[in-house]
Amino acid sequence: MRAIRYSKPFVFLACLLPAAWLVWGAFHEALGANPIQEITHVTGDWILRFLVLSLMITPVRKLTGWNPIIRYRRMLGLFAFFYATLHLLTYIVLDQNLGWSYIGADIAKRPYITMGMLGFSLLLPLAITSTAGWIRRLGGKRWNQLHRLVYAAAVAGVVHYYWLVKSDISSPLKYGAIFAVLFAIRFWYSYASNRAPVPARVPLPDRSA
Repeated sequence: MRAIRYSKPFVFLACLLPAAWLVWGAFHEALGANPIQEITHVTGDWILRFLVLSLMITPVRKLTGWNPIIRYRRMLGLFAFFYATLHLLTYIVLDQNLGWSYIGADIAKRPYITMGMLGFSLLLPLAITSTAGWIRRLGGKRWNQLHRLVYAAAVAGVVHYYWLVKSDISSPLKYGAIFAVLFAIRFWYSYASNRAPVPARVPLPDRSA
C-alpha cells in the first residue's frame, strides 16, 4: 500500500508527458506541417490508451491478486477524460475557432464527429462522479452501474476513430480488438461470480435448552 502511495505522483507525472510534449512541440515548431492535426491525433490516441489502461486494472488485479493496483484506476480514467477534453478543445478552439454554427453543422453532418461527441458525453458523468463523495451519494451499486458507461465510451471512441480514418484502419481495429478482449474478460468474471455457489448458512446452536 505504501508503494502505491509513493508511486502515484510519478505515475501522475508520466501521464502528463504526452500533453507536455505537445506543449513543447508547439513552442518549438516540432509538430509538423499541420500542428492542429498532430495535436488532434495525439490526444485522440491517448484517450483510447488511457481507457485501455483503466480497463486493464481489474483483470490484472484478479489474475495477480495484487489488490492495491485498483488505486490507479481512477487516475487513469480521469486522464482519459483529460485528453478527451484536450481533444475536444483542439477541435472547437483551434480547428473551428469557436464557430458554433459551423460546429453544430459538423456534428449533424459528419458521423465521426457525432460519435466523438457521444463518447465525450459518456465520459463526462464518469469524471464528475469519480470522487469518494459521489460514491457515497450514489451508493456502491448505482455508482458501479453508472461507471459501466465506460464500455460504451470505449466503443464510441473506436467507432469515431474508424470513421475518421480514410485508408489505414489498422489502428482503430487494433484498439477495437483490445477492447473486445477486455470486455470478454469482464463478462467472464461477471458470469463466473454470478454462477458461484452461495455458501450455506451454518445454523446457530440452540441456547434455549
